[in-house]
Amino acid sequence: MNISTSTILITGTSGGIGGAIARQLAPRGASLIIVDRDAVRGAQMATELRKAGAKALVLNGELCEADVPARLVASAIELAGGIDILINCAGVQNFGFFADEASIDTTTLFKVNTLAPINLINAVLPHMLAKKHGQIVNVGSIFGSIGFPCFASYSASKFALRGFSEALRRELKGSGVGVTYVAPRFTRTPFNRDGVTRMAEALNMNQDEPASVAASVINAIEHDKLDRYLGWPEKLFVRINSIFPRLVDSSLMKQVEQMRPFATQTGR
Repeated sequence: MNISTSTILITGTSGGIGGAIARQLAPRGASLIIVDRDAVRGAQMATELRKAGAKALVLNGELCEADVPARLVASAIELAGGIDILINCAGVQNFGFFADEASIDTTTLFKVNTLAPINLINAVLPHMLAKKHGQIVNVGSIFGSIGFPCFASYSASKFALRGFSEALRRELKGSGVGVTYVAPRFTRTPFNRDGVTRMAEALNMNQDEPASVAASVINAIEHDKLDRYLGWPEKLFVRINSIFPRLVDSSLMKQVEQMRPFATQTGR
């Protein structure tokens, strides 16, 4: 996909990865439409992107509300004249033992991580199919292929997004619309609360900077990649888990006790 001539709708720009993607796209000639629930924050980001050389519009709305994704897509098409690329990067995370998780938090997580991107795709797909041109990019997680303890609902939401991406890609074969799924590993962003960050350090988890993840996402878009898993040996573990999940069980189960002090803290 040629980025310089594309109009790109991107969610999650107030976060580390989404913000980094928008900032790296800005000087490359793309027209950006960013979505933010906070009008002030969204306007600040749009101003920053314009200074970097991008044409930037901002739309506001709560993605987890059922009617909002369709409204945002309709507004984006009307204001910008079309959408070539949709990047779903908005997300939330629950960390801790699932027995302690409030049902409202689980519901919100699935609305943001799974239903919102699916609803955005549902709204934009007729437009892309009519043009016979477009690319859908879903930013998932390594945890969408490896069910990680203390991230049960988060893993499940990303498993669902990965499965949806795979099925939709097959469904759209020959339509001119592609689907790319990118799975980062642990990334240093405010998305990961203090307890998660300290847990990752205690377990010596490999960590990436948002800028490097953003560069990988953009590279996957430019080369029309079907999927991309980031980090070594994490992408090897994805393969092993898909073939020999019981081998991975023992390794991750041993880590639960190391995670317990962080997972049981309040305000996780």
